[in-house]
Amino acid sequence: MDSILYREYKFKFYLNANHFIIINGKEGQRHPHTWEFMVEIKMDNEQFVQFDAFEKALDKYFDKYQNRVINDIEPFDHIIPTLENMSDYFIHDVRRIIRELGGELVRMESSETPTRSYVISFEKDEEFLSNVRRNSGKKIESVIDSVLDRVMEE
Repeated sequence: MDSILYREYKFKFYLNANHFIIINGKEGQRHPHTWEFMVEIKMDNEQFVQFDAFEKALDKYFDKYQNRVINDIEPFDHIIPTLENMSDYFIHDVRRIIRELGGELVRMESSETPTRSYVISFEKDEEFLSNVRRNSGKKIESVIDSVLDRVMEE
């Protein structure tokens, strides 16, 4: 009998770039960061996606920011590129990319130091829960059909 399983993947991506922030209308000093973005992706048991497909797609997405001054790139030319603002912007594209590959983004954890993280989670998001319920329902129907088939064969 099939069990209801979900695969979960965690990936870390590193963005090496420079930025500056503006405080009280004054531009601060440009300085480098290595930002870390960790994404958790859920997959249902029926779907197989080679995990490097996620890595390649998200690496490609972050490449346009690598080794650049973030403030020079839209939308951060008019939004201050704090860790929170960058994460709030990136999350929508990251979620879309993951969905196109058949996964569901559970959460994204962003950090600029090893001791502090900013977390965005979809675990309580209605759309996320709806997708999980829909996939669970399909799986339960499959299990019931399998049991009924075995009973009918006996």
